[in-house]
Amino acid sequence: MKKKSQLIPWYLFDFGNSSYATIIVAFVFAVYFKSVISSNEPIGDFYWSLAINIAMIVSAVLNPVCGAIADHSSSKKKFLFFFTILCVIPTALMYFTGEGTILFALILFIISNIGFQTGMTFYDAFIPEISEPKNYNKVSSTGYAVGYIGSIISVALVFPLKDNPNLLFVICALFFLFFSLPLFLILKEKNVAKEKLNESVIKYGFAKVLNTLKNINHYRNLKNFLISFFLYIDAVNTIIFFAGIYASTTLKFETVELAVFFLIVQITAMCGSFLFGFIGNKIGILKSIFINLIMWTLITLAVFFTNDKTSFYIIGGFAGTFLGSTQSLSRAMMARLVPLEFKTEFFGFYSLFDKTSTLLGPLTFGLVSWLSGSQKFAVLSVGVFFILGMLLLRKVKEKENINFA
Repeated sequence: MKKKSQLIPWYLFDFGNSSYATIIVAFVFAVYFKSVISSNEPIGDFYWSLAINIAMIVSAVLNPVCGAIADHSSSKKKFLFFFTILCVIPTALMYFTGEGTILFALILFIISNIGFQTGMTFYDAFIPEISEPKNYNKVSSTGYAVGYIGSIISVALVFPLKDNPNLLFVICALFFLFFSLPLFLILKEKNVAKEKLNESVIKYGFAKVLNTLKNINHYRNLKNFLISFFLYIDAVNTIIFFAGIYASTTLKFETVELAVFFLIVQITAMCGSFLFGFIGNKIGILKSIFINLIMWTLITLAVFFTNDKTSFYIIGGFAGTFLGSTQSLSRAMMARLVPLEFKTEFFGFYSLFDKTSTLLGPLTFGLVSWLSGSQKFAVLSVGVFFILGMLLLRKVKEKENINFA
């Protein structure tokens, strides 16, 4: 099967899973948890950040280990299917959540988020198989852009279902499941011949990860990028997790106003993904990431000084432009730097840094918001992570699969 024909089912998976990222993580369920399930109490922010961290820690441990196993057994699709189902079922069960069901809601969110976040490792690792190195940035950015089209459709469903959010959670689960099917039915995974193991695959996975950790200094350029990525993606993830909660709590957005805000974000994010897919090819991926991080720092300052809804809509439009592009550029940069023979394992480390970064940002946001009683100070703290990420990114050199320098 030609690589171009494999791109469509790969794009459709991003189209489908974006419903979870938007409806559950960033918007409806996040706001529903704070306003309804936890009765709008300030500690709701802390509960939410705690749930995020638990899911991310579990996913962080699973990602590189399962990635190493998948590389050896050529089983990315099997792992991706398992974690997709692990996300879909708890999401559908969110239909039964309501006021006071804090523990039940948190358990469902944690399990579903583990499935979503861990599955992305195997999804991302298909890039080197379905594309040539010169097209990594184009494929990555197009994937994110298609994903944001799915997000736009998901947010549009909020308008007719604004008074029945529980039903929206079920629709979100079915949307994800339906559009993930082409990947599992059509996309072909390359089988790589490996020596037969004399130990269990789990033991092999942990041993392989430990060996990679010991020898990570052999991949200095990749290591420098991952540390920088750890910091700046932490800030991006924090904004994703708390944008809806911030708008509803601090600026008193109603459900319809939130839906309009997220439509603006998703549309500009789609445009930004396409735009920086072009810019990245013209000026380089690394310079493009720098531009994104500078703009993110200015955006956090703008949010701190904003007190009205109109200004927040405008800021949301700018933020969306750099939301998809930061993620797609980072994924393309990783694809350039990763050793091809260990692509899934190293994308597991990419996800490890992505997930463990949330130990800092969302927890910092939740604690600052809770202790200070002001989400504005919490937003300001996010900007520090962007600045630190930029400083460390200066050590990275843009190369293609040259990792021993």
